[in-house]
Order: sequence, then C-alpha cells, then structure tokens
Amino acid sequence: MPCVLLQLVCVVAIAVSVDGSLLPYEVNDDVVSEYTLPDLPYDYNGLEPYLDEATLRVHHTGHHAGYTKKLNAVLKQWREENPNQELASDSILSILENLRKVPEQHRRTVTNVGGGFVNHNLYFSVMSPLSSNDSRVPVGEVSDLIIKFFGSYKAFKDLFTSRAMSVFGSGYVWLCQRETTDSRGISTLELSVTSTGNQDAPMTDQLQPILTLDLWEHAYYLKHQNKRAKYIEDWWNVVNWDAVQGLSEWWIKRAPSAHDEL
Repeated sequence: MPCVLLQLVCVVAIAVSVDGSLLPYEVNDDVVSEYTLPDLPYDYNGLEPYLDEATLRVHHTGHHAGYTKKLNAVLKQWREENPNQELASDSILSILENLRKVPEQHRRTVTNVGGGFVNHNLYFSVMSPLSSNDSRVPVGEVSDLIIKFFGSYKAFKDLFTSRAMSVFGSGYVWLCQRETTDSRGISTLELSVTSTGNQDAPMTDQLQPILTLDLWEHAYYLKHQNKRAKYIEDWWNVVNWDAVQGLSEWWIKRAPSAHDEL
C-alpha cells in the first residue's frame, strides 16, 4: 500500500469537553506527583443505547481507576529508588515514549499500568453521545488524510474493523499519525492502522494515536457479551470525529520529550 503524505496546517485548538473541562487525554502529559482519575466528557448513560451505562460505569470507576492507583504506586516506588532520574518525574506520556530508558525492574509494570491509564484516557476522549442529526463522519484534516491514505472513509472503516476483529485476546486497535519533517523543514503526516496487545501503547513506537478502540472484554461484556463484532458496529456510532481532529491537532502542537540519561 503506498504511503500518502499530507502537508500539515497547524490549527490552534483547545481540547475541552462540553462543560469546558479538559479532555482525559490531556492528563496524559501532565507532570504531577500523583495522577487522579479524569472525569468522562459525558454522563455514564450518555452513550446509550450503543455502549451501556453499567459497562461504562464499571469500566471507568473500576478498571480505569484501578490502573490509576497502580500507576501512582509504581511511579512512587521508582522515584524513591531513583531520585536523580529525570524521566521518573516526567509525565506518563513522556515515560511511555522513552520506555526503553525505564529501569528494567519497573518497565513491564509501567507498560501495563501506565498503558492502562493512558490508553483508557485516549479511548474515552474520542466518544460522545449521538444526536439525531449527527452524521458521524471524519472532519477537517483527518478526513483529508483518511481519503488520501486509505482511498475512502468506507475503506478505512472496513480495514479498522477487520483489524479489530483479528486481535486475539485483549488489546486495542488504533488509527495513528506519524509526523515527519523533510529536508526543506516542511512537516507532513502519514496515517496507519495498527493494533497492540494487552496495555501496550503505540507511543512507545513514536506513533501518535488519534482514534482508539478498547478490545478488552471489560469494555463491552455486560451488554455485548461475546459478540465483539456487534460491539465494534455499535462503537462506530459514538466516535466523535471532532474530538479525533482535536486530538490530531493536540499531538502536532505538543513537543515530545526526549531523555538522554540512562
């Protein structure tokens, strides 16, 4: 498949929920001593009838909250053991981007619980309630990129769905962007559909996820039981493409963190 690039047009956009608060994914880049569970940008029943209230509530207050607590515990231990390692005090997003520099004794735990915290923030951020007049199709630069890279929205959706159905066990499927700069200093983006197992995150491969689908059974089992295909079909109805576009712009504006210490 050919790689199609699109020149970037940087648009200043602030990611906020309907009540004016920050979206969960922005918390990923916070530099804090302890993380708190971000609020969802919608009510627990807001994604009905596609994603049910009971599942969303336990997903957020149970599983996501559990990852938040365990992340704080491993970061506290790491920082106490390595008080001079700058990376330990950076954001969890920067830590995942520099995962190979995490001490080996903490690397797998940071991958699991840090990924669980960050990945859920990304997943919850790109959904919203479906209104009767909402077409739910890509917008802005993301729409242009999808058409240029995959040929059409339908072709992209079919590929993304197929990749989601092929994930064995627990994991995620992602639409990711990668920003490159040519010899003239012109920035471009390319898109790819990828998947990860368990709580592995594409940021460790220097990819920037802009659309996230959680394929762990706890994301859908109360309503959809073992019917993953139906869960995926329903999920497309709550994808918030304005939020996807906003996340794409947020990545472009964000300067990635690089750490040289061992």
